[in-house]
Formats: sequence, C-alpha cells, structure tokens
Amino acid sequence: MTEQDAEIAWRPSKALRQASLMQAFFDRTGAQDRNELNKRADDDPAWFWGEVLDFLDVRFYEPCDQVLDTSKGAPWPVWCAGGKTNVVLNCIDRHRDTPVWDRTWIVWDGEDGARRELTYREMDAEICRFASALRERGYGKGDIVGLYMPMVPEGFAAMFAILKIGGIVLPLFSGFGPEPIRVRLNDAGARAVVTVDGTLRRGAPIAMKGALDEAIGDCPTVRDVFVVQRLGDRVACDLTEGRDYWWHEFTAGQPDKAPTEVMEAEDPAFLVYTSGTTGKPKGTIGTHCGSVAKTALDIGLSFDFKQTDRMMWVSDMGWLVGPLTAMATTFMGGSQVLLEGTPDYPDTTRHWRVMQDEAVTWLGIAPTTVRGMMRFGDEVDGFDFSALRIMASTGEPWTLDAWRWLFERVGSGRAPILNYCGGTECFGGIVASALLEPMKPCSFSGPMLGTGARIVDADGNSAKPGVLGELVMITPSIGNTRSLWQDDERYLESYWEMFPGMWRQGDWAMVDEDGYWYVTGRSDDTINISGKRTGPSEIEGALMSSGRISEAAVIGVPDPVKGAALCCVCVPMPGEIADDALRGAVSNAVTEALGRSYRPRDIIFVSDLPKTRNMKIMRRVVRSVILDEPAGDLSSLVNPEAVEELRARAED
Repeated sequence: MTEQDAEIAWRPSKALRQASLMQAFFDRTGAQDRNELNKRADDDPAWFWGEVLDFLDVRFYEPCDQVLDTSKGAPWPVWCAGGKTNVVLNCIDRHRDTPVWDRTWIVWDGEDGARRELTYREMDAEICRFASALRERGYGKGDIVGLYMPMVPEGFAAMFAILKIGGIVLPLFSGFGPEPIRVRLNDAGARAVVTVDGTLRRGAPIAMKGALDEAIGDCPTVRDVFVVQRLGDRVACDLTEGRDYWWHEFTAGQPDKAPTEVMEAEDPAFLVYTSGTTGKPKGTIGTHCGSVAKTALDIGLSFDFKQTDRMMWVSDMGWLVGPLTAMATTFMGGSQVLLEGTPDYPDTTRHWRVMQDEAVTWLGIAPTTVRGMMRFGDEVDGFDFSALRIMASTGEPWTLDAWRWLFERVGSGRAPILNYCGGTECFGGIVASALLEPMKPCSFSGPMLGTGARIVDADGNSAKPGVLGELVMITPSIGNTRSLWQDDERYLESYWEMFPGMWRQGDWAMVDEDGYWYVTGRSDDTINISGKRTGPSEIEGALMSSGRISEAAVIGVPDPVKGAALCCVCVPMPGEIADDALRGAVSNAVTEALGRSYRPRDIIFVSDLPKTRNMKIMRRVVRSVILDEPAGDLSSLVNPEAVEELRARAED
C-alpha cells in the first residue's frame, strides 16, 4: 500500500458508480473521468453547459439561440441568449401530471413539536393562490419582494409564487434586526415583504413582524406586507391598515392553479445580499437560467441528489442555502426536512432524532455544527442512520477530528462527506469533492465542473503543490452573479481587478502532492508568520486536537519580529476550567503540531464565537474586536452577544 492509499478514507463502490448520475453523464459525453471532462469544459464552456442543460432536462418555453456569448468580455457573459424559461417551470410545473405530484415534498418540524407534511400538489396550490393574489394586487415582472421568513413551508411557497409572476426574490435573514432589513430593502427598491408574526428560537417567541415594522418606516418603496400566522397569541403582531395582510386572508378564495410567467433566460430571479468586510452589503444576482442550471449541476449531477432522496440541511431562507435547497429538491423531484429554530433545542439530540425519524438520505451540514454537536458526547450513537447515503459539507474548513467524527459516527464509514466551497455570488460551488473518486479526510477533489477553478500565486501563475494561493476561475460559470445590484464598478473591483481575465473568489487554497485540494479560509484571514502564510484552520485543528477545546477562531496580530503572532479565541469543552493550566495545554498542542514559531501569544476563552446562521465563524469580527478596528457589516450574526463577551474578555 502506498502512502497515498493509506490516507484514503473512502472509495466509491461499483454499485454507487453504476447508479450515479455522474457516471451516466460521463457515458453521454464520452469522458473517461472528471479530469478529462474538466479539460473539455475549460476549453469549450458553451459545449459543456449545453450538454448539462440537455442531460438534466433544464426546460425552456423557447430554446436559446446561443448557450454562451462572451463578446462583451470575461466579466459580462450572456447565457442562454434568446431563451425563455422560469425557475418555476423547472422546479414545480415539470412535475404536474407525473407520479411526483402526490409525493411528499416538505416535512416541517417545529421547535414546539408541531409537524406538517405537504405534497407537491398541496404546495403548488399554495404557490398558485399567493401568486394569483399578488397579481390581483398589481405585482408582476421585475417587482422585488423581500422574504423575511424562518424555515416554514410558506417561505418556500412565497419564493416560488414571486418567481411564478416574474418577480425577484430578495431573501432576508430571519435573525436580522431593523437596520440591516432597512438597508437591503432600500438598496433593492423592494415593493413588498413576506414575513411571519413570529417564530420560536430556543423556546422563546421571536416577534419578526415587530422588527420588520421598525425597519419599513424608513422604506418608502415598500407598499405591502404579507404576514403568515405562525405563533398567534404567543406573540404580539399589529397590522397596519391598508399595508399589512394576513397570508390566509390575502390568499382566501384564490384559484389553486395559475399561469407561470414566461421570462427571458437572463432575467433576474434572485437578489441575494452577501456581507462584505467593509462597505454596504453586496447585492448578487441569480437569473432564471443560471440559478436553475447551477443548482441542478451541483446538487443533482455532482452530488447525486435523486427523486428518491430526502434532504435535511439546517439553514435559513435569508442565505443562499435556503433557496438552493428549495430549488435542488424540487428540480430533482425529491423531498426535504425543514427545522424551525436550532438543531439542539428542545434537546441536544433533536438533529439526530429528526434525521432518524424522517429517514434522511442526504444530509447537508457545516463543520462548525459538527464541532458543536461533538460536545454532547456519545448521544449520537443511539440513533439509526441506515437510510443516509450522502453527506455534503460547506461553510468552513474541516478539522480532522470533526471530519472523522461525522464520517464514522454518523456516516458509519460508508456515506461520503462531499466537501463544497463557493459563494453566494456563484450561486453554488467552485471546488468540490467528486463522488466517483477516492477521498482523503477534509479534502476536495478539485474544481466543480464548469468553473475552471485554479489556484494561483500573487502573479497569477499556477501555485506549486503545498503552497497557498488564491482561488480563481478562468472560465465563465452559469451561476455567477451578472454584476452587483446597480453597482458595476464594485463588481469589477471585487472580482476582476486583482487578476485580469480571472474571477477572484477571495479564498486561500492549496493542492497537495497527490492532487487533492484544500480550502483554508478567506484570504483576508490568512496569517503570515515569519514569512510563511498559514490558514487559520490548520492552527484551529491543532488547538482542538488537545481534546479540551470545542471551537476556536485564530487570527494574526501585529508582531515586530515575526510580522504576525497568533491570538487564539477558544471555547472550552464542557467541564473544562478556563485557567492558565488550560492555556498551557492548548498552547503546547499548537507548538507540538506546528512548531515553536506558532506558539500563541494570546489565548482568550469565551462561551461562544461570532457566527452566521449558516454556522460560519466570523474571524473578521474576531479580528476587529481584538484589534479595536471597525467590524464592517455585523447584520449576518446569529449571536451578536458573542461580540460583547469577546470584547469584555479582550479587555481583561
């Protein structure tokens, strides 16, 4: 056995290979493997995406004249020119009068124990009633409608209804306070918002309508608010006459069938804001053809989600993953489980219990979530995950202990962990694990098909194995934002200026001697110690290898000798005492793993780290607190109280 073989944790079975969509696509194109297909896609992206559209049966009312037109230059590709389509045509209407129509699409698990199960037919009726009511109220093509919703079925119905009438969906994180809502609604020029009276989070009723009311007092373009009744008497909810409408009253008496608007392929479907380190949030644009094709390629073709699968991926309708799961499951005709609130409340086994009880076959999860679950010990071992066949991971780099824990304790060593990294501005992934290839722990196989991903040095040349470089794309990808909302100049500055002709994503990545890829974090998180650039994930993994730390965020702070020194913000495991003895133990774990030059200068203990709802650790926020610098946009934080605790600890 070679050294490389010894590191392989999983290999695809012959049966999986033969039954996979990817193998069928290889057979169709004549490609022997992913590398050959990637090369052909890089050489001729129009050919590749044409094959994808045809193989996956992406539908059009009128076919396109040209799959890809790059005559305006690399930053301005035009996709499916002349084609007419709609997301709803591809995700909902395609299943009408098929066996899928009366199958379950959504299983909803409320934090208070409530449960709902809805078929495609039932959800379509709700979609059509709301779409008809919107049309009657005067809404149609190009109108932007905000979606300030927790994970409830009506959120998905509203999303598809807005798309059905030709409107543009503006997702808003359910944890937002009034100010970030106001900023996004005004920047977009939204005409209406869909929300709920309230939702539950860790047993507490959260009055979402109240936060929205405070925001839209300064949003002159917002004309109407449509309110789903979730908590009723458990939360205060005042309606403003002439502006606010209960969902059930607004849709009452409307027909359960409604036509789907015929849209140009490149018409905007989604306006999804992504927070930046500085300045206002960036509005990224997903089109009707681009969002569908990219989602179908990533989740259907590459990650093998099928009609027989049931997905569970705890997220929020305000981030890309929420709409992405809605589109992926419906395009392929499968089902999904929605969780209201948090996966560890009302008890720490909730995530695993729901997975078992609902026979989840396809799990999406973030490494940070796994590290949090590991704190609860062996309780995961009491559940039956025999239905599970695939796990997908995104949001953060893995640590080895967490990867192995998920692979062995949840996946039983048979369900692969498909790593997935990209961004909101790409409507999906840039690099990914390949289902039909052997996997090393924590690694990616390489570029997601159709992205032309590369790792380059500061001069734009290919980085050598073992050397950190910038993650870029050298070919157009159909899911990429067409610009930033009303800001072409910022779009070019953000993605195209550093490496002319290449899209710069802003992530550090590396390829090893065996060709496996690793994404180590955002390039603005990189730490340069004595001339060596290091991603924070490697150091955080060393901290957690002590077995005494459950989570960590590592940043570089100025040092007159090394250039940068390490500051480690750590969450101790339950039962650990946050004292100098623990500091010494975890400091030694770092130096033993990485060498004396990496000995941390500061170790700060906190009860939680600043995170987004998608469970990404916000290292830039940690850095801003430690260095007393402006923090930029904090609106995506799910736990702003963690910032105040960190600030207090840093001042001690």
